[in-house]
Amino acid sequence: MIRFRLATVPVLGVLVAVLLGFPGSAGGITTGASHPGAAASARSGADRRIATAWMTIPAIGIRHLRVIPYRGTPDDWPGTRIQDRGLAAAPYGNRGGVGPGDVGNYLVTGHRLSAGGPFRAVPRLQAGEKVYITSGGTTYTYTITDTRKVDFRSPRSLAEQRAAVPGFPGRKPTKAMITVSTCATLEDNAAGNFWRDAKDNPQHRIDKVGVLTSRSKASGRS
Repeated sequence: MIRFRLATVPVLGVLVAVLLGFPGSAGGITTGASHPGAAASARSGADRRIATAWMTIPAIGIRHLRVIPYRGTPDDWPGTRIQDRGLAAAPYGNRGGVGPGDVGNYLVTGHRLSAGGPFRAVPRLQAGEKVYITSGGTTYTYTITDTRKVDFRSPRSLAEQRAAVPGFPGRKPTKAMITVSTCATLEDNAAGNFWRDAKDNPQHRIDKVGVLTSRSKASGRS
C-alpha cells in the first residue's frame, strides 16, 4: 500500500501540472488582449515579414494596394525603388519593422505625389479609422491612434519612427502596431523648406500610427 501511494503521487503531480498549463496556451484574439495575434504567430512559426501583403484603407480610397517587404530601413534605396513602381514598401530587419500582425512596429511607406501617389490622402487619416492588411490568408485590422512627424535630418526622429514602439526607442513592445508613412513635401514647400536628400525625400514625413484591434480569415485577395 505504501508503494502504491508513492507511485501515485508523482503521476498525480504530472497530471495537475499539465492541466494547469492548458489555460496559458489558449490562442486567438480576446477582448482586452495586450497584443492580438501574438499567440498565433508563435504557434505557426511563419515569418510574415517576408510575405507580400495588400493594404486597404476605405476612409481614403486605398483598395488592395500591394505592399512589398524588403530587408532595410524606411525610404532607403531598395524601399524607394519599390515605391517608384507605385507600390507600398515594408522594411524589416534590425533597423526595419516586423510583419503584419506581429508584435512591434509594422512599417509601410509609399509615395504621396509621384508614381501615381498611392499615399496622397494618408495625411487625412483620422484617429479611429481602419487600416486593413491582408497576408497569408488573414486580414489584420489596425485602428489609427496617433499622428507623428518625422525629421529626416534628425537621427533621433528617425530612431523614433523605426522603434518597435513608435516614438519610444528602446521600449519593449507589447502590441502589434503599424506606421503608415508618406512625405510632407507639400507642407515643407509651403513653409519654404526645399531641402531634399539624395533620394529626393523632403525633410519631413507624416506618419499615421495604429494598433492591431482584430484579425480574421481573409475573404478576398491574400
